Amino acid sequence: MISSTVGIKHAIFVSFIIFWACGNQIACQTLHDSSLLSVIEMHENWMSQYGRYYVDDIEKSERLKIFTENVKFIDNFNNNYENKTYELGLNQFGDLTTEEFITLHTGLDNSIRTSFSSNMATTSVKKNIPQSIDWRDHGAVTDVKFQGQCQVCWIFAGVAAVEGIVKIKTGNLISLSEQQVLDCFAHACNPGWAQIVYKYIIQNNGIGGENDYTYYGSAETCNKTRPLAHIRGFMNVAQNSEKQLQIAVARQPVAVAVSTNEYFRFYKQGIFNGPCSTNTDHMVTAIGYGTANDGTKYWLVKNSWGTNWGLDGYMWLQRDIDQPEGLCGIATQASYPTI
Repeated sequence: MISSTVGIKHAIFVSFIIFWACGNQIACQTLHDSSLLSVIEMHENWMSQYGRYYVDDIEKSERLKIFTENVKFIDNFNNNYENKTYELGLNQFGDLTTEEFITLHTGLDNSIRTSFSSNMATTSVKKNIPQSIDWRDHGAVTDVKFQGQCQVCWIFAGVAAVEGIVKIKTGNLISLSEQQVLDCFAHACNPGWAQIVYKYIIQNNGIGGENDYTYYGSAETCNKTRPLAHIRGFMNVAQNSEKQLQIAVARQPVAVAVSTNEYFRFYKQGIFNGPCSTNTDHMVTAIGYGTANDGTKYWLVKNSWGTNWGLDGYMWLQRDIDQPEGLCGIATQASYPTI
């Protein structure tokens, strides 16, 4: 009798979910290799995998509608998009709209861009620039981190660039504290700019380590901690030149700005070739570049969305395209710290 009651309740709940998910006809259109009921099961498994829960059945059904749309989008791209050089995949952002995702998980503030327009580095092109480089192979890249629902991508990008140059110059790879910058300078999960990170580290006479000052994903009370790394200054890469960016990345990891969208959000593997605009809204770190077997050139990008996104937290983004800003605006707002 109890199992029968549970079965009835489950059937009612599934009917309730289907009713809400079919509030628009798009969500009820047939998905490639998946029916609506299988998507419900996918959603349940996804919730379990990522520890996602909802306050009530109404919120759950609304999120299922969004999840279904995202599954359909990914499925349609992977199976019907011609001349694609990459694949999409479901990740921890599966029940968010694009607008929600950008609001929660990016964080570039373009309103302060002009404040850092000076201090521009333009380097003559040298013949001895390596054809490829991956700073991970030189031990200059820490593990991929996750900014959570906090608009501080700029802190992660700036700190990653500092971690890289510290390793290159001192031989010590130290995972540095994003939380220190958040607590002691930003004071809130607000958008910003990598150059702000450099300025804080200079003014503070250093930055502490992550082991001593762990990231929580929200602004807490500022704690003074022993500085483990120092920088002297920073430089901005000449804008709208992938060649200048290549010269910079050949020397060290570089913080860069990019434009994100639903394709970027669900990137899984391969060389990302868009579509995307040059209206940048997110900061990442360029840690290398190279050329694929088919001759396609790419940037190697470290993100701050955890290892469940992309290639274990990284992206191959097409390089040397026919527009000065670079794909997704990667060559528009690059900077690096100096020691």
